[in-house]
Amino acid sequence: MRAARALYESPPDAEQIAAFGWDAEDMEEEFDVWPCLWPAFLLFDRMSTQWRAGAGGAIGLDYNCIRDVAGFLGIKKKKLVDIFPDLQVLEGEALRVMAEERENSP
Repeated sequence: MRAARALYESPPDAEQIAAFGWDAEDMEEEFDVWPCLWPAFLLFDRMSTQWRAGAGGAIGLDYNCIRDVAGFLGIKKKKLVDIFPDLQVLEGEALRVMAEERENSP
């Protein structure tokens, strides 16, 4: 996934990285995704612009878009039913991290 994006986007420069309070080492972090969770991860990644937001920030993914985005990825309805709980785990963790970042921001 990261490799595909690198083809289309320039990597951030030091100033852009510093704007988020990170350094170059933070950008080199890699992680593994278990093969059984890859479809949910891929769907979650592609849903990145489909957050519902309120005054306090993101409140959850826009579930109205999930079927369309899954369809664009070639994920069939039956498979979507199987991966939806995993998608919700990713959503919940993302919401937790975003809330934590809001609490820790000045």
